[in-house]
Amino acid sequence: MSHLAHRTEGYNLLYGNGLEIGALHQPAAIPARCQVEYCDAHSKAESLELFAEFGTVPGFTTDSLVEVTHVRDIDKGELMFFASDSYDFIVLNHVIEHVANPINTVRELFRIVKPNGQVVISAPDKNFSFDKNRALTSFYHLIEEYRTTTTEVTDAHYIDFLCAVHPEVLRFDDNKFAATLQAVKSRREHAHVWDSQSFSAFMIDSLNFLHIRAECQFLSLGEQNQNEYFSVWRKIY
Repeated sequence: MSHLAHRTEGYNLLYGNGLEIGALHQPAAIPARCQVEYCDAHSKAESLELFAEFGTVPGFTTDSLVEVTHVRDIDKGELMFFASDSYDFIVLNHVIEHVANPINTVRELFRIVKPNGQVVISAPDKNFSFDKNRALTSFYHLIEEYRTTTTEVTDAHYIDFLCAVHPEVLRFDDNKFAATLQAVKSRREHAHVWDSQSFSAFMIDSLNFLHIRAECQFLSLGEQNQNEYFSVWRKIY
């Protein structure tokens, strides 16, 4: 996929046994020398039912979805089932914007990966996505979610999504609006919003806040790739 070509250099840094979370039908193109397991909040069958639009993607078949090795829900704290220092790398592409507690997610990723292992993380840059009319999520907001051990995205996040991305919902009657909101919640649409600069700051601020030592080995920003913030971090300890 040409719009993801910028990721190749980052993936080429990976080695060993890894875990990818939320790959669905677009798993990371990791080197052949690597082995990878897949984790998702839903089984393959559940994802096929929940995301019916996959059937409209050219060339899509049921085999396009990865086989989920571990059904674990980030928002329910189920990454805790993975032992500390257990994988050489972890991949989290376009997942963190969906979760209820992004800072805690960063903490868990770096807990699970081994020292000198790598965390691959990306997030859509709002300037190149349907989130372009939404306000950036502040780090203060994310700190509050971390400190209150938030485990569920509130309706307010999804209402913000609907009003900015699908403003026609403002004309719906109460019943239709409630049904639409429930559908958005079931699909876990984007709860948090960043551009490349604010996500860069989020990563640095989160690592400092969590007292995690890591170095950025590869970085591609939306201004360069017209899509996303994408990075590879090496865990020091």
